[in-house]
Amino acid sequence: MLKQIRTGLIVCCMLAAMLLTGCGGQSVKPAVVDKTSVAERPVVGWHYNKAKPLPADVATIQEQLLRQFSDWKGVPYRLGGTTRTGIDCSAFVQRSFAAQFDLNLPRTTLKQAVIGKPVSRDELQPGDLVFFKTGKYSRHVGIYVGNKSFLHSGETLGVSITPLSNPYWRKRFWQARRPDIVMDAVPESLADR
Repeated sequence: MLKQIRTGLIVCCMLAAMLLTGCGGQSVKPAVVDKTSVAERPVVGWHYNKAKPLPADVATIQEQLLRQFSDWKGVPYRLGGTTRTGIDCSAFVQRSFAAQFDLNLPRTTLKQAVIGKPVSRDELQPGDLVFFKTGKYSRHVGIYVGNKSFLHSGETLGVSITPLSNPYWRKRFWQARRPDIVMDAVPESLADR
């Protein structure tokens, strides 16, 4: 009996740890030697293959993102999920860019957080990625759609559009980046994250 209780507690603790790591199960490992954040580290070792910039017309980008939203609206959030039965934030971003812009983004939030170029919050344009610190080591990602709102797969409503002014997200805003390339490999320094 005691052995069954102990096993149950271990399983519960493992499940809780997975849920607490946040979107896509990616957790930020604290830097031991390099004290700069992942986003501040220089990006080296990227391999560019058939680089394709996003469409230049902002209205076209917004229209494509809203089309993606209408196709996926309400699909539930599922940690590690990649399909319409459940999808996490980074997989939704990856699938959205592949479907709407023919861009191949990395699978995890942390790898998405180092692509393209940084953008200030007041210079956001549709198609920019917005990142949030949702816990000590967990991150969340969405796609800015304009009108001070972003498209994402969240735990409460699944795939939805949320205002950046929402108190929860406003408090946790971390950074924004403008993706503009196709990548076929990730830096070796991120391969083990």
